[in-house]
Amino acid sequence: MESVDPATGAAIAEYDEHDTAAVDAALSTAADRFDSWSARAIQDRCRLLERTADLLRERTDEYATLMTREMGKPIGQARSEVEKCAWVCDYYAERAPEQLADEVVGTEADARTLVSYEPVGPVLAVMPWNFPFWQVFRFLAPTLAAGNVGLLKHASNVPGCALAIEEVLRDAGVPEGVFTTLLIGSDRVDDVIRDDRVRAVTLTGSEPAGRSVAATAGEALKKTVLELGGSDPFVVLDDAPVEATAEKAAFARTQNNGQSCIAAKRFVVHTDVYDEFVDAFAAELDALTVGDPTDEATDVGPQAREDLVADLHDQVQRSVDAGATLALGGEPLDREGPYYPPTLLTDVPEDAPAATEETFGPVAAVFEAEDDADALALANDTSFGLGASVWTADLDRGERFARGFDAGCCFVNEYVKSDPRVPFGGVKESGYGRELSRHGIREFVNRKTIWVQHGFGEDDGLGTVDDAGGAGVDLTDGGNGS
Repeated sequence: MESVDPATGAAIAEYDEHDTAAVDAALSTAADRFDSWSARAIQDRCRLLERTADLLRERTDEYATLMTREMGKPIGQARSEVEKCAWVCDYYAERAPEQLADEVVGTEADARTLVSYEPVGPVLAVMPWNFPFWQVFRFLAPTLAAGNVGLLKHASNVPGCALAIEEVLRDAGVPEGVFTTLLIGSDRVDDVIRDDRVRAVTLTGSEPAGRSVAATAGEALKKTVLELGGSDPFVVLDDAPVEATAEKAAFARTQNNGQSCIAAKRFVVHTDVYDEFVDAFAAELDALTVGDPTDEATDVGPQAREDLVADLHDQVQRSVDAGATLALGGEPLDREGPYYPPTLLTDVPEDAPAATEETFGPVAAVFEAEDDADALALANDTSFGLGASVWTADLDRGERFARGFDAGCCFVNEYVKSDPRVPFGGVKESGYGRELSRHGIREFVNRKTIWVQHGFGEDDGLGTVDDAGGAGVDLTDGGNGS
């Protein structure tokens, strides 16, 4: 695997792929480590997450620079990403013991019943390049806290980030084999999923990749969580403060160089403020600085690869051919590196690529809505359902509107974002399952029902129930447990 700086095209480093024997050894080690790791007190596991957070903060500049060099993220945003990874480690270090504590359930007066949340084993994570640290840490923090072990198949253009994540965990004291990077191509993922030592799979990526992983895992009856693409609506109602909203809209579309599944992509604007918003939005986009991602003044860096620019430009051209108006940008920049400028499309037909496909780059499509009902219909007119936002001066109106979104993450007067404290994930072709919060940490656990019946056999001397609710004798189920 070769790591290449997208801003310059210069090779950074080369890495040898893991051969079949190396992958087999990694899977065996992960399976072996699971027994000892899951047996450790959760407080011990959480202390190692705290140490990981400390090291991330100490190495913020180092890891931010690595991200920027491997995939072109503006350096300021890269630093924020490292800090967010430290936050999610701290969050689960504090909250995991509570989130995974036994849940006592009231059933019958003469029984003690509870749900125990127990780890399932090695979990494979297939992760993308666009947030090369955060996507991994929002998986690994809850997964390791729960007592599972992790295996990472990262995107092939960020191998340095993948190995750095493994390194920081090792340096924090996480035992070897509890989290392992597999340097393999996408063509070898299916074999890893099918391996009996792997018990579950999570993927963040495209909708086709999600279908492929889900199909393979489904054949093996393995749990999956999928966070796929998005074409998030950004709805501007007639009472929204236009200038302030346009400023938010520009960042919501161009964060991470526009390469984010939760970036706003379709801007649905009430007719009463449509012209004013389009003018303000165009001005905000035009004022952004496109350039060297290592420069602190840069707002938008390069796209991660040349082929991504070609795909994005093709979507823009096909949208214009379908009848959209090109109001800003629309041509790859004539400079070294895969740079695409902030681009604005208006009058976008409902069947144009900018309306029906995910545009993974700084391209915004604006749609005019007659009223709230029309705006909501336009917002939901997509096969995706990851995130959505609405902007209004009336918070009650905004909340009512947000409840109508057909999406997993809905915001009022805030751009869509992931936060360790709330669940993250989508519906429809944006995937299923949730990451983060207590909902995320419970995805890869066995929700085990434990029923302790009081009084059985007391007269026969077969067993008693002690004060803690545990049976005084080991009774073996001779049936199928149903």
